[in-house]
Amino acid sequence: MRRSGSESRFAERLLRGIDDQGQEEQVLIWIERKPGALWAVGRAVNQHLRPSDEPRQDDYVFKGYELEDALDAANSTLEDDVSVLEQDGSEQGRVAPFKRKELLGPLERWFFGR
Repeated sequence: MRRSGSESRFAERLLRGIDDQGQEEQVLIWIERKPGALWAVGRAVNQHLRPSDEPRQDDYVFKGYELEDALDAANSTLEDDVSVLEQDGSEQGRVAPFKRKELLGPLERWFFGR
């Protein structure tokens, strides 16, 4: 999985499915830390086909200051996309939800610079 140029992306999930024309579609959902102690949740469709890995402003589905709110937004987005994939017949399989614990290590490294 390609990473954004920003090291502020702490966790991501990649979903694979089929679009309306029968072509492979990839949905990337991520949680990142932005300047000003802001958490952000992004969702991009077929980001690997874009000229840049940098997210667009309309990719963001949540921005806020509380980690729990970011986790709720990310997991809600993930759940919605998995449901759509299942309805479309995708055999994506189980996708692990975002957990607070997986974000704490990167947050500590980001905050303390280690």
